[in-house]
Amino acid sequence: MRSSLIATAALIAAFQAWGQQAGGGVRYKWVDEHGLPHYSDSLSADALRFGYDVISDQGGVVRHVDRPPTAQERAEQQRQAAAQAAARRAAEAERRNELQLLAAYPTEAAFRRAQKDRLDSIDQEIETTRINLRNQEKTLADLLARAGDLEHAKQPVPAALSDRIAEQRNVVATQRDALQRVQEARATAERQAAVDLARYRALQAVQAPAEAASAGHP
Repeated sequence: MRSSLIATAALIAAFQAWGQQAGGGVRYKWVDEHGLPHYSDSLSADALRFGYDVISDQGGVVRHVDRPPTAQERAEQQRQAAAQAAARRAAEAERRNELQLLAAYPTEAAFRRAQKDRLDSIDQEIETTRINLRNQEKTLADLLARAGDLEHAKQPVPAALSDRIAEQRNVVATQRDALQRVQEARATAERQAAVDLARYRALQAVQAPAEAASAGHP
């Protein structure tokens, strides 16, 4: 509290000295919390607290001094500054990524080849998963056939065979889920490829004129 009073007194003294240097006609105007205007030849603590105008002897406003921000306002200002800084960093990072993309794929043909390679890789994974599923389904069919032959011969199905059939059913179900996931990933990748191609074309449309202008003005 003592340090705050000392700081306020120092501010008042400094602004009063400035007023004396600027001329004897300088006055101060401020509006209190009730909206009432106040005028004074000297700078008061209330003027500093509410913010004030410096008035010349002709009645014009020489300059305006805002009131000090509250703790809540300072926190909000800091929050906004941090958000703006984060937005700038994100925009800069996105621009770097765009430039790297254009450098890696200077032509649309190169970009489309890279996209095709990625989709082909997923297609290969789908085919491998489908082959594995067929093999597991065949194994399950063989086990079921063995159990069916025993039942047809009026013989009990061994517990080990029943357990093996149950396990193989789970293997087949897991493999079917894996195939579905990779097929869904393929569909998602194809949709994303269309989005990425449109974005690439938009970047090229902006970059090409810039490069042409740069080439024409070394």
